[in-house]
Amino acid sequence: MLERFSFRAAMPVFETLLTAAEGFPALEREFLAAQKEIWASFRIFDPETRLRSPEARRVGERWSDLVAHTLRRGVAINIAISDFDPIAMPRLHRATWRSVRGFAAAAEIAEAPARLRVVAAMHPASTALGPRLCFWPLILLRELRLAGWLNRLAPEIRATALREMPGLPSRLVAGAGGRFRPRFWPLPRVYPATHHQKLAVFDRQRLYIGGLDLDERRFDTPLHDRDAEETWHDVQLLLSGSAVAEAQHHLETFIDVTAGRMAPQRHRHLLRTLSRPHPRGFLPFGPAPLVQEIADAHEHMARKARRMIYLETQYFRDLKLARYFARLAEEKPDLTMILILPGAPEEIAFERRISLDARFGEFLQARAVRILQRAFRSRLFVGAAAQPRAADGRHGHSHGRDKLNGAPIVYIHAKVSVFDDNAAIVSSANLNGRSLRWDTEAGVALTDRAQVRALRRRVMAHWLPSGSGSAFFDPARAVATWRAQALANMRVRPEDRRGFVLPYDVTAAERDAKEIPLIPPEVV
Repeated sequence: MLERFSFRAAMPVFETLLTAAEGFPALEREFLAAQKEIWASFRIFDPETRLRSPEARRVGERWSDLVAHTLRRGVAINIAISDFDPIAMPRLHRATWRSVRGFAAAAEIAEAPARLRVVAAMHPASTALGPRLCFWPLILLRELRLAGWLNRLAPEIRATALREMPGLPSRLVAGAGGRFRPRFWPLPRVYPATHHQKLAVFDRQRLYIGGLDLDERRFDTPLHDRDAEETWHDVQLLLSGSAVAEAQHHLETFIDVTAGRMAPQRHRHLLRTLSRPHPRGFLPFGPAPLVQEIADAHEHMARKARRMIYLETQYFRDLKLARYFARLAEEKPDLTMILILPGAPEEIAFERRISLDARFGEFLQARAVRILQRAFRSRLFVGAAAQPRAADGRHGHSHGRDKLNGAPIVYIHAKVSVFDDNAAIVSSANLNGRSLRWDTEAGVALTDRAQVRALRRRVMAHWLPSGSGSAFFDPARAVATWRAQALANMRVRPEDRRGFVLPYDVTAAERDAKEIPLIPPEVV
């Protein structure tokens, strides 16, 4: 008897997905097409997110419906959703456990709990006693705020909150009448690292990977025609090939590797950042770096680049990488760079109060950008993106960085690096110390020139006027052409601008910047 031939599996797959308007439907279709098993790991995966593709909407309205449908078809789902320190990030901790319960409920509806394995995965590395003693007042303040919040809730609402935040009760002391107070001793552990990766493997044949998690906040379209705080530009790949088996192995082992129970296996196509707890010590602030393939690949590919490096990143804060690029600029007089950043980080653009860690992040990024500017000079263009319309002020913030040159910003979360047309990286990792040394990150190295060229053309053209000519993509002319377009946009009214690109305002970052002694740069 002939077995059914899967033409879909036999054909090579390579798709560049810009924004969730393209990424979410692609992920939905992969769940629908899966025949045996799905393995995945996301920082955020909310099963209450609405389904977008027509195919998925035939089985329900929300991701919980699609999960139930997939399990009911006999497909096994193995997913790790990042968990967070309940004192430092209580809202994210609660969201994780709501997601876990949402998956479990979908499995019960499908009458297939045995086919679901969902894990709330917290990175096991904790801050050593020395730093915790130094920051004990800050830890105590956070505990006081959380205890006060719980105590103000009605008893039934408080009970619900505690069920949805299982890591919180052990960090506080329950007193008479169910009221809570801070736990003074022993000092609670602090978990500074997270599993930041966003990837899924389907039937060991196709890989979905990049910078995009799944919830309603992250949904945006390539038009970015919404309030600034609702924009979210991201890049995800869907591909087949050699990286898939490596991604499958990584998904099956990263929890044991980061716990120190297993040694990491060497990979060629999948790039990772992995760390684990320090074996001992009084002073370590964060985890011990174990695998830094994403950082190493950036240096390796940049060293081979001769004409142009193109970068899109949420954060450019790693001074080590900035200095490496600067040395290459001095050694290679023909090397150019285009760096695309959000006009401001999310924690500044859309928050009324600028936190100390956000200011420290701006300090590092402003320094990193200045390092590049001094080295590359006119061979560098640093850009940001804003919508081609005037800001209406309805959602403005007092510090004004949700706008750029009078227009609402487009928030950039993509993590894409392209080196000439020979190599590229798409990953979950920002170009900051946290992503390159502490957090669990995953990405792919692309070396097929046709794929690299297609990726570069797609991501660059997104920011440009429709029908932009070859000068925008030619390494010898791109920097000058992008700069001219950005300056032209800056000189006219927002509604008269062409494309999204504007110059990045490093002086605005410097105004909000603050150096914080003793804090390792990997914190931000």
